[in-house]
Amino acid sequence: MATRREPKFKLCRRLGVNIYGHPKAMDRVKKVNSRHGSKISEYGRQLLEKQKIKAYYGLFEKQFKRYIRRAEKSKNVTGTALLKILECRLDNIVYRIGFGNSIRQSRQMVNHGHILVNNKKINIPSYEVHAGDVISLVQKSRNNKEFCFNFLDLRKFELPYIEKNFDNFQGILIRLPEKEELPIEVNEIAVVELYSK
Repeated sequence: MATRREPKFKLCRRLGVNIYGHPKAMDRVKKVNSRHGSKISEYGRQLLEKQKIKAYYGLFEKQFKRYIRRAEKSKNVTGTALLKILECRLDNIVYRIGFGNSIRQSRQMVNHGHILVNNKKINIPSYEVHAGDVISLVQKSRNNKEFCFNFLDLRKFELPYIEKNFDNFQGILIRLPEKEELPIEVNEIAVVELYSK
């Protein structure tokens, strides 16, 4: 399986946003090592926004194009539909619930069979989670110190569309998220404009 392996902090500095939420990610940001804030063309701005979304969700171009085409067929506004689809990927929901401390770790957890969806083991990171689905850790993984720390102590995200049950190591996607509730900084309209040319 292909994975993004570029240096995380370097990517954050280049894009001008703290993709991974690490407190030191933006410490060394300067005008010379960041595209954000520098004078760029309209195409460059659109490309930058696309790269941000791909980095937030850990996607490659081929996957991203599929999601764009799917969002264009949606009845909702294309940009909003795109973000909702991406937000409901299983690896992302595992990250938002707090089982993994990064999108990379969350994807690895799904791949290695640590995650249940409605009590069924799912090992496909792109699996689409629907409203009402219960995501939980498999029983033996609840003894893993790192997973326990991430979920019980770190508590990285508190989001209105996700309900957590700390006693049972569970999270529920209670409804689809609204665009304003997403913990990301992107201009999805610029991305739609890029692909509509």
